Amino acid sequence: MQSHDEYHDDRPLGRSIGRGLRCRCPACGKGRILHSYLKVRDTCPSCGEDLSHQRADDGPAYLTILIVGHLAIPMMAAYFIAFRPGPWEMIWIFGIGSMVLSAVLLPLMKGMLVGIQWSRRMHGFGEGEIVHE
Repeated sequence: MQSHDEYHDDRPLGRSIGRGLRCRCPACGKGRILHSYLKVRDTCPSCGEDLSHQRADDGPAYLTILIVGHLAIPMMAAYFIAFRPGPWEMIWIFGIGSMVLSAVLLPLMKGMLVGIQWSRRMHGFGEGEIVHE
């Protein structure tokens, strides 16, 4: 009987996450998995891997909020202590900065979650494969 880790060795998690963060196919690493800002292609244009099983849903948004919040709050506190800016300056700098960072991170988080799901054979990504136990 194969252990859980041995079963997933053909789809390494780290490599799948890295490819996902680059918005590339988790299987081949060449084809782009997003065909618009956040729309995942049904199949990889390079290798034909079926990506229609992905169910990233709200996960990318939650991760983006988590990361932006953990970066923005300490930076806001440090900026306020160092420069004592007015409220409008804080709103403009950190409001726009947070929106830009969120817009950049959101597709990366979506790609990463698709890579994780593919690597762990979640939501049908392992369908049709023969498992030898």
